[in-house]
Amino acid sequence: MTGDAGPGSISRVWRPGRTVLLVVAVLLLLGGGTAVAVGVAGQDADPPTPSESAAPASTSARADSAPPSSSSGVPAPDASAPTPPTSVPPVPVALPVSVRIPAIDVQSELITLGLNTDGTLAVPQPGPDYDKAAWFDGSPRPGDPGPAVIEGHVDSAANGPSVFYDLGRLVTGDRIEVTREDGSVAPFLVDKVRVVPKDDFPTLEVYGNTDGPELRLITCGGPFDSSAGSYVDNVVVFASQSV
Repeated sequence: MTGDAGPGSISRVWRPGRTVLLVVAVLLLLGGGTAVAVGVAGQDADPPTPSESAAPASTSARADSAPPSSSSGVPAPDASAPTPPTSVPPVPVALPVSVRIPAIDVQSELITLGLNTDGTLAVPQPGPDYDKAAWFDGSPRPGDPGPAVIEGHVDSAANGPSVFYDLGRLVTGDRIEVTREDGSVAPFLVDKVRVVPKDDFPTLEVYGNTDGPELRLITCGGPFDSSAGSYVDNVVVFASQSV
């Protein structure tokens, strides 16, 4: 696929006791013009999309998405606001090293990616890591409070389906396991799966603060636009940590 997932700027948003980078208007599946998923020319079928039971909130994000804007769309912290009381931040959980999704037969090492120099999210590049999933190190570690972000390619012209090709097949209750460097496993259960237009991405819903540990899995999806050379949507999996 070529094409983007929305405006590609980064903003800082406030989390209690710290400031972290979040993708604001997602170009999650792009890195400075490099597609996260390369469309297969002449492919017979688009990647799987969520069933109605998998996406009870509707597969269209237009009704509840943040309005399109040339700016980030997420307010920056107010510099005039009082500084929160100083406290000792909790020790973060260990870094993630792999992800397993039994329902769609995914088992992948996790590479760690950050930002490109232009402020867009880096993505796995052609080579040995292309078909691996990637954890965005500007998001919380899986198991820490907030939405941890893991991205992956959907396919490539050269090799066909990639790591997250079947992401749209997940349904509510499916299990996702993230293994960390210390051998601990953070289990998550799928809450919902949505297909969202790239030009109307629900930024706050995907990247906004959450009370507990959550997970977001993201890839390209929806119909493939041959004239543009890109998929028109993103598939987003929302999951919460399980006990």
